[in-house]
Amino acid sequence: MAGEWRAHLATLGIVAFAIMALFFADVRSMVTIWWTASTFGHCLFVPLLIGWLVQQRLPGLRKLEPSVWLPGLLWLGGGALLWLLGAAAGVALFRHAALVLMLQGATVALLGRAVSRALLFPLFYGFFMVPFGEEMVPPLQLVTARLAMVMLDMVDVPAHLEGIFITTPTGYFEVAEACSGAKFVIAMAAYGVLVCNVCFKSWTRRALFLAGALGLSVLANGVRAFATILVAHLTSVDAAVGFDHVVYGWVFFAIVMVLVMAAAWPFFDRKPGDPWFDPKALKEVRRATVNPLMAGGMALALVAAAPLWLAVSSAAADPLPTELRLPQVAGWDRTDLRPAYPWKPRFDGADHLVMGRYRNADRRIVDVAIATFDRQEEGRELVGFAQGAADPDSQWVWSSPAPAPQNGLGEQITAPGPVVRHVVSFFGIGGGALTGSKAEVKLATLKTRLSGGDQRAVAILVSAEVGEGRAADKAIADFIHDSGDMQLLADRSIGIR
Repeated sequence: MAGEWRAHLATLGIVAFAIMALFFADVRSMVTIWWTASTFGHCLFVPLLIGWLVQQRLPGLRKLEPSVWLPGLLWLGGGALLWLLGAAAGVALFRHAALVLMLQGATVALLGRAVSRALLFPLFYGFFMVPFGEEMVPPLQLVTARLAMVMLDMVDVPAHLEGIFITTPTGYFEVAEACSGAKFVIAMAAYGVLVCNVCFKSWTRRALFLAGALGLSVLANGVRAFATILVAHLTSVDAAVGFDHVVYGWVFFAIVMVLVMAAAWPFFDRKPGDPWFDPKALKEVRRATVNPLMAGGMALALVAAAPLWLAVSSAAADPLPTELRLPQVAGWDRTDLRPAYPWKPRFDGADHLVMGRYRNADRRIVDVAIATFDRQEEGRELVGFAQGAADPDSQWVWSSPAPAPQNGLGEQITAPGPVVRHVVSFFGIGGGALTGSKAEVKLATLKTRLSGGDQRAVAILVSAEVGEGRAADKAIADFIHDSGDMQLLADRSIGIR
């Protein structure tokens, strides 16, 4: 039996190494996120926890025989397909999840059904190595701000809420991305799922524990934001900043974890020493007769097919015009009037990016930006992290949704002052219909890259400042109307007509 384990583990090691080597760029980007983004710092511990979970199951695993289970190659192939989709659409989350899926599929295929069932939870827990959850940040910012407002009302602190900004007599507070509580919710999800497996057998108790842990994390973050503003109201803003840094950095998550575990402790129903699985029941599964080396070769072929297809289908790109110009719009003239606070959208890697300011006879002013790409790839994407109206490296921050046409994306962004802007963004891929949906942009990018279609892409942003006597939404709507056909402007910007 030891010889069989060595053969299967050696083959699995070769396939796993090949996956890590072939997709090393994605492995490196994932580990870089773990190391540099505090939201995903807990991911550094997940591989160690998986090793510990496997070690806990070793006594039972020694009683099982590994085998090749070919249906596991479907799981691996699904991972390869997901990587292809993620690479074509420019979605790092898909590529990172695909790495985990491919490693899981290789394990299932090369160690067999019985061993995989014994390792079911450690295999599943591998998904927590994927940096996911950034999409929760804007909703959690809004939830945290509203929770803080409710609590401020309860203690009669006068406050005004606008998006993620709270104004009190003491000062002006922003529920920033780092204050949204997302990193605590994500870390609590990883911790809570681990506790569910280690400490509970009942699925009802597991569900109640996890729901309670996540809910308490959100509520506690609202309390932290409220307490910070209250300290500022009772003392000073400087004192509140110091309080927030101490609570947020050292105490907050530890307190929440202690409260969660203290409340759940009496309900633990898994006793120390309880077996993780029954080896005798798993031994009844039939073994496959396929050689592990042959299965390993099939796995490698599936893995290599994804990047090969992408390289072939996206080899060529249609050229952009050599120069990109802003449009001439009837009733609007270019102006050099300075904005209340400088604004420039961010489109890393864009082949062209032009900006201009327009004013009409009603003294309404808008800023227009157009960015074009001959193709999209890692680091130069139409939509994605840090791309768009609010550059995270600038003083502009997203604060709430804003009105927009049906095919546009409306956002309110804020800079120090405060200076508030409304921005309407339109995106187009390869001459397709303009959209404000980032998901539709990704799907259109995916389609063109996989089919070898026209990959040229454009973003058009129309923005105006909000303030006394400045109707931003009216100015934006008037400019879009007077521009005529926005689709024509987009197509001309990338050289289609």
